[in-house]
Amino acid sequence: MIYRTRRDELENQLNKGALWAVTYGDLMSYLMIFFLILFSFSISKSDKAKSRKYEESLVKIQKAFGGKVDTAQMERAKVREQEDSVAEKIKQSMENNQMSSLVQIDSNERRVRLVLTEAVLFDSGKAELKARAKEVLAPIVEELKKLPNDVLVEGHTDIVPIHKGLYATNWELSMARAYSVIQYLETLGMTPKRLAGIGYGDNRPVADNATPQGRALNRRIEISLLKTD
Repeated sequence: MIYRTRRDELENQLNKGALWAVTYGDLMSYLMIFFLILFSFSISKSDKAKSRKYEESLVKIQKAFGGKVDTAQMERAKVREQEDSVAEKIKQSMENNQMSSLVQIDSNERRVRLVLTEAVLFDSGKAELKARAKEVLAPIVEELKKLPNDVLVEGHTDIVPIHKGLYATNWELSMARAYSVIQYLETLGMTPKRLAGIGYGDNRPVADNATPQGRALNRRIEISLLKTD
């Protein structure tokens, strides 16, 4: 009985003496997290994609440790999450409307880009949207309206010169087509201040202009949802 009492007293003394280790362990954990944040920040400064992930992670850490979360920072993280998912939502919308073959969609850290060929949107040499074009653009606009981001519309043509018609050059035609798309996006409810357009003519081909197939790919409209910095 005496032995057990002494042993219990000894364990109590040892436990009391080891309480500093709990505080020390917590301190080391916080220091490790702090230096990991600094390290992540140093890497993210040179890479936009990593910067986005860093900010999202920082918001989660602040929540986990009961810190005060920057409301503006949290809103940016929310918008970025929506930006990352918008491409998939548009793809799904196109599939639901049996239009997936008419639109090429890709996404990177800077933008979500939609590519539509001339055959989908316009008659040869013209800038007026076809009825089918409006059907294709409508579900796309419904998804784009859900975000506050700017939208850039770019017009492109092939290298074949224009000999007759309303437009004297491919450059004029590309700009007119971009403007036609912008006008239609506005009629569907997109805020005008979010929209911008530019015409590149035949200066930025994506395929070989020496073949009919290549020229068809070069005659296109690109609609880009610009992601936040």
